[in-house]
Amino acid sequence: MSALEVGQVIATTTYALSRDTLVRYAGASGDFNPIHYRDDVAASVGLPGVLAHGMLTMGTAVQPVVDWLEGSGDDSGVLGWVSSYQVKFTRPVVVDPVEGAEISVVATIADLDDEARTARVDLTVTHAEKTVLGRAQVVVTLA
Repeated sequence: MSALEVGQVIATTTYALSRDTLVRYAGASGDFNPIHYRDDVAASVGLPGVLAHGMLTMGTAVQPVVDWLEGSGDDSGVLGWVSSYQVKFTRPVVVDPVEGAEISVVATIADLDDEARTARVDLTVTHAEKTVLGRAQVVVTLA
């Protein structure tokens, strides 16, 4: 834990989503709500377009932390594991039929608890330069 500091950025990455991504996620999750694949249905309920599934956005956003935990350990194994994860959905991710969408994630150490061997990682998750997940916080237990 001594190598970690509050304010330290541990990951910055961008993920591309396409309509194909949404179809694959729908099949994996069983969420076939047509707002995730049909423009006409999305428009009929007042949405700006087809939306990425909230859980797809949430799951994608935590991936840089998982990658950091798995790739930052010494020869004995991983650095730690995700103990808890919470977000507030603030804006939808609209997935254009041609251009798709990009989700950008910045993961920053926000708090360290040496006694409990935990760190809180705050995620800044944006799409089209707007925050899409608020209060996105990951608590990791360090090995």
